[in-house]
Amino acid sequence: MAGYKGGMGGADMQNLMKQAQKMQEEMQETDKLLDDWEIVGTSGGEAVVVYMNAKKLIDGIEIDKSVIDPDDEEMLEDLVLAAILDGYKKADAVYEEKMGKFRALGGGLL
Repeated sequence: MAGYKGGMGGADMQNLMKQAQKMQEEMQETDKLLDDWEIVGTSGGEAVVVYMNAKKLIDGIEIDKSVIDPDDEEMLEDLVLAAILDGYKKADAVYEEKMGKFRALGGGLL
């Protein structure tokens, strides 16, 4: 059995490994991009603004004083939650746009 290589040829395997390495590098670059991508969620006509990255890590909230009513804290809670959910929806869209191609190519890599 001289010359038997046991399956795929060496050149094919090397090419496959290079493609996998390239895809891994692209995933890492995209992952870093998502860390730095600023998402802005809003509610109440921008009375509440939430800042987060595309991985849904919140790093700031701004609240307009006009919506702060000590007698109606539930309204402010609802506005903050709505702004967070708005940001999450936007972050999901960015994440899917940027990382969805890797799920399709790599099966269970994500």
